[in-house]
Amino acid sequence: MFSLFFITTLALSQESPRPNVLFLFADDQRADTISAYGNEYIRTPELDRLSEAGFNFRRAYCMGSIHGAVCQPSRAMLMSGRSLYRVPMDLKDTPTLPELFRKAGYATFGTGKWHNGRESFKRSFETGRNLMFHGMSNHEAVPTTHLQADGSYTPEAVAKGFSSELFADAAIGFLESHEKDQPFFCYVSFSSPHDPRQPPEAYREQYAEGRPPLPPNFMPQHPFQNGWLVGRDEVLAPWPRPPEMIRDQLGEYYGMIAHMDAQIGRILRVLERRGMRENTLIVFTADHGLAVGSHGLLGKQNLYEHSMRTPLIVEGPGVQEGESDALVYLFDLFPTLCNAANVSASPGVEGLDLHPVMSGAKTTVRDTIFTTYEDLQRAVCDGDWKLIHYPKIARTQLFHLKEDPHELHDLSADPRQAQRLTVLFEELEEWRRRTDDPHPLHVDTPQTDDIDMSGRAREPDRHQPGWIIEKYFGGDEGH
Repeated sequence: MFSLFFITTLALSQESPRPNVLFLFADDQRADTISAYGNEYIRTPELDRLSEAGFNFRRAYCMGSIHGAVCQPSRAMLMSGRSLYRVPMDLKDTPTLPELFRKAGYATFGTGKWHNGRESFKRSFETGRNLMFHGMSNHEAVPTTHLQADGSYTPEAVAKGFSSELFADAAIGFLESHEKDQPFFCYVSFSSPHDPRQPPEAYREQYAEGRPPLPPNFMPQHPFQNGWLVGRDEVLAPWPRPPEMIRDQLGEYYGMIAHMDAQIGRILRVLERRGMRENTLIVFTADHGLAVGSHGLLGKQNLYEHSMRTPLIVEGPGVQEGESDALVYLFDLFPTLCNAANVSASPGVEGLDLHPVMSGAKTTVRDTIFTTYEDLQRAVCDGDWKLIHYPKIARTQLFHLKEDPHELHDLSADPRQAQRLTVLFEELEEWRRRTDDPHPLHVDTPQTDDIDMSGRAREPDRHQPGWIIEKYFGGDEGH
């Protein structure tokens, strides 16, 4: 069935004009922050329309990270189609997705955040405007540069305007001037809703008046030391986590997403006005999720669903409306987009083509999915059941996601689950072997998992733009 579908796809792509690609990428956006997905507290009309017209992958994951800046390896995997331990963070000597499209005759343009080095961007795109080669920045004072047609970069300078607007402006400028006889690959990488969360005042006010409720899995403190309780992201609120402060942060987070949603709408309207939308594949996703109070955590340096899952929507020619719970990685988009445009993928690509799921020919592309964080945490999930293991402290969690989607009830000590634990541990070890994961699941001398963070931090002045960067990184890239 797969072979027949693949041949049909290629035949159609050879008879029809090659599709354009508009890739919209958010930073730190949880999978549950789209109104169309049942979140009644956030307003995302543009993403709602995209979701309703396109195909939604409801179980899309970032594989994980080798360090606290999870966005960097996530983007490296996305752009290479490779798994975590087989891709360099700067993408050196690694063919990228837009690079292949460029060699296949596409006009390639990029804007926004690129956390994988200037050289790899230059290989990948012909031109780029309002580029941010940093992990984070003050959204009202973004350090930007432009890639010119001769391959040189302009001197970096602080741009005037809000980040999401700057990046949307650059994409719109490209779409307005693009000649329709050449297909394009346009990459728009927002730095929103990454902190510092400072939405424009109108969007802050919307959520300040009716702050979102606490997440169902809110906790004042994580129940044990997971290895990253005092990392950079986790100092954005004191312990125990004050409920009202978490609701304030959620309001700011939602405001950032709602504002980005409006900028996405601006881009899509230009695409429609220029008559290019019908032949444009639109992808919306994010590099990973975020805790924002869930499990007593704030960041993404954990393997719970809220931090590793992302939204993923594909809309455009040949894509049916619908959704799937298939277990997919972000880097599956590499072969998926290559096949849609009849572009030859490079050797070493490990992602799987998602067309059979979108067409209804298959219901899944893999039986289990593996996530990992530093040498501290490992997880495997078969869709219904999920095991998280913490090698340094010899601790394991087992969740029945089908009945406990918020991961609140650890069943690892239930004797009825002993066989399930054995099977999942075997699967975890197999994933480690297949992906060249260098870290063992067990250590000779486990550390204690006891910790009490009460009173360990004061309330920061989160409303001061740029305070995070200045306090923790002296203005450097950050997470």
